[in-house]
Amino acid sequence: MIALLAASALASPAVAQTQTQSGAEAVRSLPAAGLTLSQAVPNPVDTPFPGGTIKIDVDATDLARGLFRTTETIPVAAGTDKLTLLYPQWLPGRHAGLAKIRNLTGIRFTVDGKDVAWERDPVEVYAFHLDLPAGASEVVAHLVYTSALRSSEGRVVMTPEMMNLKFEEMTLYPAGHYVRRIAVKPTVTFPAGWDVATALDGMARSGDTVTWAQTDYQTLVDSPIFAGEHHREWDLGHDAQLQVFAHSPEYLDATDEQIGSVRALMDEAVILFGNQQWDHYDFLLGLTDTLGGIGLEHHRSSENTLPPDTFEDWEKNEYRVDLLPHELTHSWNGKFRRPVGSWTPDYRQPMQNELLWVYEGQTQYWDLPLSARSGMQSKEMVLGEIARSAAEYASEPGRSWRSLVDTTNDPQVGQRASKPYYSYARGEEYYNEGALVWLEADMLIRSETNGRKSLDDFAKLFFGGHPGDWGEITYDFDDVVETLNTIHPHDWATFLRERVYAAGAPAPIKGIELGGYKLVFKEEPNPFDKSLMAKGALRLEHSLGMVLSETGAVTSVIWDGVAFKAGIVSGAEIVAVNGEEYSADKLKKAITAAKAGGSIDLLVKRGGRYTTVPVAYDGGLRWPWIEKAVKGKAHIDRWLEPRR
Repeated sequence: MIALLAASALASPAVAQTQTQSGAEAVRSLPAAGLTLSQAVPNPVDTPFPGGTIKIDVDATDLARGLFRTTETIPVAAGTDKLTLLYPQWLPGRHAGLAKIRNLTGIRFTVDGKDVAWERDPVEVYAFHLDLPAGASEVVAHLVYTSALRSSEGRVVMTPEMMNLKFEEMTLYPAGHYVRRIAVKPTVTFPAGWDVATALDGMARSGDTVTWAQTDYQTLVDSPIFAGEHHREWDLGHDAQLQVFAHSPEYLDATDEQIGSVRALMDEAVILFGNQQWDHYDFLLGLTDTLGGIGLEHHRSSENTLPPDTFEDWEKNEYRVDLLPHELTHSWNGKFRRPVGSWTPDYRQPMQNELLWVYEGQTQYWDLPLSARSGMQSKEMVLGEIARSAAEYASEPGRSWRSLVDTTNDPQVGQRASKPYYSYARGEEYYNEGALVWLEADMLIRSETNGRKSLDDFAKLFFGGHPGDWGEITYDFDDVVETLNTIHPHDWATFLRERVYAAGAPAPIKGIELGGYKLVFKEEPNPFDKSLMAKGALRLEHSLGMVLSETGAVTSVIWDGVAFKAGIVSGAEIVAVNGEEYSADKLKKAITAAKAGGSIDLLVKRGGRYTTVPVAYDGGLRWPWIEKAVKGKAHIDRWLEPRR
């Protein structure tokens, strides 16, 4: 899909005669637009950038101010008098054209040390047009990327102890060429004594300045850097490394069992997909609560953050560590095999997200068995996560009007902003609901083949067969259906269209039932929900229909649920329960007592008003679980068993 070219409206006046209410004629001037499309921004072609290799030098030493200063030397072919440079907008894995161009400042271009005037395109504001003087052989771009200093300004990527350097945030590239055909040579100067990890090849270090081998701009953007003062590295086998950065050295003390589970993850993933989709791979992991959170896939690496005490208290953080299986799976699904609409030749062309229920949904599905098979998560934790998703979508009001496939537009529509009534608006459901669709597909195959076939066979056939290939092969809906039918003949096109493309589809819990389990509710939270509430939050989606922070602030309300009907909304605060100061335990006790006729009277603060709200509910505490419904091993049990 080609982005709209810069357009200008050539307006000429026109006059229209209209009638006023009194019947008199009135004159109303109306412009008439003559739309002309210019070639202000050239479309990309699959040819090398003729100028030669672009040299990129980044000064990343200004920790106090969070600044990255870039000097980018762009050679140009003889006779070049015009140059358009682009800031990367549509980035792989982001699913939306929302790059942080607002943080790119101090923009200045020089030729032979003299300033060159530049103009931002009036329509495509990520494009910069330059008129070059005669005889210019290279243009030097001087850029300052002012990274966020606090979370309200965006994701923090530089702290006094570590950084996450992303070249696309602080560089420009010449328009008119596939980004894989633009040669670059990167250099970065880091704070004194810091270690550096990235998937870039050919690292050479001189003091605190690091240079890498020449590469292409696509690989550069796909190769972020983690750097920091405290760092440890573990070999994982399969040409993979775990690169961990932390605020202080004690947080790097991982046990043999913990690292063993990550090694087992690599084993299980390679067994599942039948090959390794890289020549080398780096898990970039920051253990931090000051660097902004991230989980982002790349061909030969991934960016990940977890709490500082992840190794120190693995049990408390266990529910979070499936981030690593998820991002690793993307090396096959999303990077090597990519939906046709998600592949673009440069970072200007808009991406089309229709198949994110495969790209993200099936990846979310695979991180469940990989977490269990490797031992990174217990079987009980994985079952709890499935139960939570199943219960959410079994009762989510928004499913009545919004299809799963329409939620693939949410990265652009919702932009991951908070929503007043998320359960009715819906969000990026292609992750977890998509995973449940794939669970049903897997359990259907297992049931109809008596366990001889499964989605594991799909993984090998669809993603395997090209060991070490870290290029891209695209796929579409028909490719997915054809491969499923090769594994097990079924009307897969109808199966997927009914569950993905239709609003009001049945709750996606059939896979649990085909897998030999059932969805039930108990008065105690499952291990996954228990972990979510470990810091004091109270999740009552399936009883009072709301979620509370540790202080009693209402962070979410279920559309048409108990709290909704009582007039409680997000942003309110529960101050007291039955006349006593709020605590999670007091509210839980009141909910339990209401089963026997007790009251639930909540003092609610909203803005400057306090209101006593009687809540009509006697159903008790309810948290979802999935329980075995058959004797012996069920399909879900076998699905979660190790393969090595």
